[in-house]
Amino acid sequence: MKHPREAPIGVFDSGVGGLTVLKALAAQLPRERFVYLGDTARLPYGTKSPETVARYALQAAERLAQYGVKCLVVACNTASAVGLAVVSERIRDVPVIGVIEPGAEAACQASRSGHIAVIATEGTVRGGAYQDAIVRRRSDARVSAVPAQLFVALAEEGLCAGPIAQGIARHYLEPLFDSRARSSRPDTLVLGCTHFPMLADTIRTVAGPDVSIVDSAETTARYVRRTLEAGSLAAESGEGSLRLMATDAPERFARIGGRFLERPIRPHEVELVDL
Repeated sequence: MKHPREAPIGVFDSGVGGLTVLKALAAQLPRERFVYLGDTARLPYGTKSPETVARYALQAAERLAQYGVKCLVVACNTASAVGLAVVSERIRDVPVIGVIEPGAEAACQASRSGHIAVIATEGTVRGGAYQDAIVRRRSDARVSAVPAQLFVALAEEGLCAGPIAQGIARHYLEPLFDSRARSSRPDTLVLGCTHFPMLADTIRTVAGPDVSIVDSAETTARYVRRTLEAGSLAAESGEGSLRLMATDAPERFARIGGRFLERPIRPHEVELVDL
């Protein structure tokens, strides 16, 4: 029987956005084996009802559990917001980690003033998960949450810098970070969608150098590493590996996902699966 250290880590998202989390995980845990599932047939999750998202998340989690994973990462903000509890209830024998709680924790630690901004998809902002998680940790916090849906399209089109990206970033961020009202500006900004780290440089330029940027992909990866180390589950040897699966359009997943993973993905590397 294999030691649990040798088991893979399961990661799922509604599409390619969770590959930013996967990239951060691989950087933190280069010896690990990863199994990634993108539910591309049913994206986006952000426009679906909470009940539907929870059902989709559970189906993805159960599929990954079939690979004997030692940890399950819900690399989707919407699924983390509404499906984490359901998945944790069903998948009880391994750690189940979402992206919202680590991001909220990091934001509370980074903020000096307690005024924290969150940019995310409409569904994540509307659900209030980041707002609740931040205030639960820091009762004096003031949270300004703004939907920034166009950032998703920019990331998938590869338009992460330049005049188009900067114009849209100014549209979303300038009302939050108006230099004329410096005393009331947020001092911390949470990238509350897994697509948004792709635009981090542009977002940082518009928000300003004095704003702390919290990348939920990076914070989640560090949390996963600490969890595995605390449970003596981290791999101690090996070169690491990656298995990619999608529920639809593996060619498109490969083309767009390569930008997120920052390495080419060939279509034959993406296994088509049905949930």
